[in-house]
Amino acid sequence: MNRSIPGRLLFTALILNFFSCNGPQQEPGESANHQIMQIERENFGVVDSTTVYLYTLRNEKGMEVSITNFGGIVTSIKVPDKNGEFADIVLGFDSLTPYTGEHPYFGCIVGRYANRIARGSFVLEGKTYTLATNNGPNHLHGGLAGFDKKIWKATDQVKNDTASLILEYTSPDGEEGYPGNLSVVVKYSLNNQNELIVSYRATTDAPTPVNLTQHSYFNLAGAGNGDILGHIMMIDADRYTEVDETLIPTGNLPLVEGTPMDFRKPEPIGSRIDQVTGGYDHNYVLNNEGEMRVVARVMEPESGRTLEVLTTEPGIQFYSGNFLDGSITGKQGKTYFKHYGFCLETQHFPDSPNQPGFPDAILEPGEDYKYTAIFRFSVQP
Repeated sequence: MNRSIPGRLLFTALILNFFSCNGPQQEPGESANHQIMQIERENFGVVDSTTVYLYTLRNEKGMEVSITNFGGIVTSIKVPDKNGEFADIVLGFDSLTPYTGEHPYFGCIVGRYANRIARGSFVLEGKTYTLATNNGPNHLHGGLAGFDKKIWKATDQVKNDTASLILEYTSPDGEEGYPGNLSVVVKYSLNNQNELIVSYRATTDAPTPVNLTQHSYFNLAGAGNGDILGHIMMIDADRYTEVDETLIPTGNLPLVEGTPMDFRKPEPIGSRIDQVTGGYDHNYVLNNEGEMRVVARVMEPESGRTLEVLTTEPGIQFYSGNFLDGSITGKQGKTYFKHYGFCLETQHFPDSPNQPGFPDAILEPGEDYKYTAIFRFSVQP
């Protein structure tokens, strides 16, 4: 697959120091009790007469990541703050049942095609394919029952100081309207550098659009503990994909400079959000040129918890939780209101099958779709 693309003032010394590449950092979990790398499996419930499991990966610093093989959903990520206190920093639920119903894609693997496809259709090799229009007039996140609603085959392993969960699913030809049998492997790995590494691979027996991502909602103050507007964020992107009123790209890639879309320097998420119609829900054109490097960095000032996202993908969708409206009760009975979480979804661009100027998102037989995203957690004192 062709993955190339063509060519305010007041911050505290703490924030500036953190976002400097040479700024001092405290290793997260230093005060945690030492323990060996491990994986635990427990019954999480039953879906369609099939037992679903919850896997908890723990590293030697005490960081924990819990994942269910229903939808590949990350249900919990527990990381320390600057005082060594752990909190769960992803939105979601305490049990399986709410995940099987309607929810805004909390923590799941999204596919076959993450993000939107205009009018739920595309043309491939002269044939028009029709998909579900499950987001206004458009197709979103794989359709009515995308990868987020599938039970994945799961294998866990501990190897070389890394705990991993390997998830496999074969999407049959015609599922949700997509052509070809698509075999997908997603590997979640937790290491002792407090990195959650997500590796994607896929093969097909017929040309088909593929765009996989991970859809966790983060709140570095802790899930349900207020909004994320005070989080300080950087995104290494000079351009973004302009969208119409239904959030479909126009094909234009405007410069972020001089606009509220500019996060090339650290900026509170909420500092200019009122200048963006509806809030942030935009794909950024990354400056990584296909290299694995930090493309986004977020820090929550009170806790000191930080998140860095690294990827080789050409885009990242920044979503500021605009559609959370207080109607969802999440973990520990906490209500999720508007802007209570943010997403950073590594991806190809939205609607690429209908946008010839965008990076190619069609997987061909004999090709190997693969990429990696890393979610790296640390603490600023």
